Amino acid sequence: MIAGAAAGCSTLGWYTQAARGQLEILAKREDIADVIADPQTDPETARRLQRVLEIRTFAIDELGLPDNRSYTYYADLEREAVVWNVMATPRFSLEPKTWCYPIAGCVSYRGYFRHDGAAGMAEDLARDGWDVAVLPVSAYSTLGWFADPVLNTFLGWEEPRLAGVIFHELAHQKVWVPGETDFNESYATFVEREGIRRWLEASDRPGASEEWFRTEALARDFRRLILDGRQRLEEIYDSDLDEPAMEAARQSGFETLRADYAGFRQRWGDHRYDGWMAREINNAHLAGFSTYEAGTDAFAGLLDEVGGDMDAFHRAVAAMADADEDTRRKFLQDSD
Repeated sequence: MIAGAAAGCSTLGWYTQAARGQLEILAKREDIADVIADPQTDPETARRLQRVLEIRTFAIDELGLPDNRSYTYYADLEREAVVWNVMATPRFSLEPKTWCYPIAGCVSYRGYFRHDGAAGMAEDLARDGWDVAVLPVSAYSTLGWFADPVLNTFLGWEEPRLAGVIFHELAHQKVWVPGETDFNESYATFVEREGIRRWLEASDRPGASEEWFRTEALARDFRRLILDGRQRLEEIYDSDLDEPAMEAARQSGFETLRADYAGFRQRWGDHRYDGWMAREINNAHLAGFSTYEAGTDAFAGLLDEVGGDMDAFHRAVAAMADADEDTRRKFLQDSD
């Protein structure tokens, strides 16, 4: 009875902070047209917001994404992240812990609008023996329940990345399967990348596409490095090693990942992932990374099947969303 009551209080506390955080965002929204027209607005902010409106129009007209009031507002939250997600896995597993919500279903993270709330949850989970990661998030979707605003947390990004986050979050409003994080995030991540590619091809800025495609080639190589490291650890955890031997193999797996990264860094002559690798990496970090990556090739193949038509692509994804869970799982796994 005591444990149940404590869990109930904890859940109530989480919903309270979530409601307050969402209300804060709604209260700080301003119509982008008004912000641009305001003579007190910083000219660079106004320029970027005007570009957002163009990106939004492109998302609707060229990518088949929802036409609603999302990204017609701006909100300055005066902090570096909109939310901090907590992810957790067992010490000898890459299967993340899940939390269930009335609308989104069960997902593999717990979001907090304040860092101290996320840090407190992470400490509690770590004490119980979980591998834990606290991941700052710059944008998220309310799945069309509210008009999601552009936030200061991502407005300053370089243009392709700025466009990508809008494409990604609008994709969540297009198709969402409650409780299936891998399917939802792989779909949105693929739409994001395909949208950036098309946006840059339509751009009138020479060299923009070439630079972005080089960045994407670098990112693909890094993603493969991380996913390979994850695969090695999965094989360790699926083995019949006793606990001390498995712990030693686990540590060796993370050391191999860092050694592989050193080779990657030297090969590319690029240091942009140093921050990601500098922290103490654990299962939760790898689980969070692969959630967004594992099925993107499957969606690329689906777009090819429909001849590159985005409307037909979304219809095919929506049909799969209406199918059974085994169909979606097989679709993602067949791309591995």
